[in-house]
Amino acid sequence: MDIAERLRHLVQLAHLSPEQRELLASCATRRRFPAGARLLVEGEAGADTYLLESGRVRIQRETPYGSFTLATLGPGEIFGEASFIDQNARSGDAVADSECELIVIDPAALQTAMERDSSFAIALYWTFWKTLSKKLRKTNDTLTAFFTHTTRPPTPVPAAPRHPTGEFRVDMAAKRTLFQEQRLSSMEINFLSSLSQERKFQPGQLIFREGEPGDAMWVVLEGRVMISKYIPGAGEEALAFLERGDYFGEMALIDHQPRSADAKAHEVGAVCLAIPRDVVEGLLDIHRITSLRLLRILCSLVAKRLREVDDKIVGWHILAAGGGADVTPPHFEDDPSV
Repeated sequence: MDIAERLRHLVQLAHLSPEQRELLASCATRRRFPAGARLLVEGEAGADTYLLESGRVRIQRETPYGSFTLATLGPGEIFGEASFIDQNARSGDAVADSECELIVIDPAALQTAMERDSSFAIALYWTFWKTLSKKLRKTNDTLTAFFTHTTRPPTPVPAAPRHPTGEFRVDMAAKRTLFQEQRLSSMEINFLSSLSQERKFQPGQLIFREGEPGDAMWVVLEGRVMISKYIPGAGEEALAFLERGDYFGEMALIDHQPRSADAKAHEVGAVCLAIPRDVVEGLLDIHRITSLRLLRILCSLVAKRLREVDDKIVGWHILAAGGGADVTPPHFEDDPSV
């Protein structure tokens, strides 16, 4: 069975056309690794992306208290894509838990193929957006589980007002300037400027709550937004601080699951633009004209947040003197529902 045929059986790539699978296969090689092999090394440069055909791979970090497992990957999973997207060094080790068969995608060949075929680029970035969002959601859950296994003292969370108040309008030119800064196309700028809805939030005011359904993606126009989780017995834990041009709330739109964290205005408050679900789906529908630039922005933001949450979990593990090591890390495996 050739590589293109093997790619056909990966659920994560089910949306690729036969021609796109052939193009991806031309950028790839198949490799087998024995149990214990180190596939990626934390801190090293490299942008190869890996598709796990069989076996198990453990993503881990070395700490003063030994190896800390961040995730365990199963057949059908993709890893290493964050470094392809943001060109940053590897954020952890990848170690084969068992003998593994992998499809390894060469980054230079993949970049060339994407530059030559924009529809292929859209299909791949759409895949990366899905895989990274899935990892981030599960890693957020791991953060909650981690604190239930440590003795971090609780911190109270002040009650947050729920909705913005009063009439508020943003000049259309201010919206257009924001999207122009992101180098979106004229069509995308007009679309987002016209259909986004401005909201002004006071410091500490809630934008959305974990567990709620997602009906919009948001982008920060002014001020600052904090993404956080309330952890029973530990209080509120900040996951990320977002500023002008940062998008948030997009995960609930791609996987149709509830919000995985809270979002609230921070410090001096925030002005945000809400982009309704149908607008986002129209821009990012791989079966129609799609915004490649917006997909790249979203992939970069999710990759950044995933690295930040991994750093936070490892940091608390060290501060807890190795505590929380008995927490079961997120387990990823190809799922027909993905």
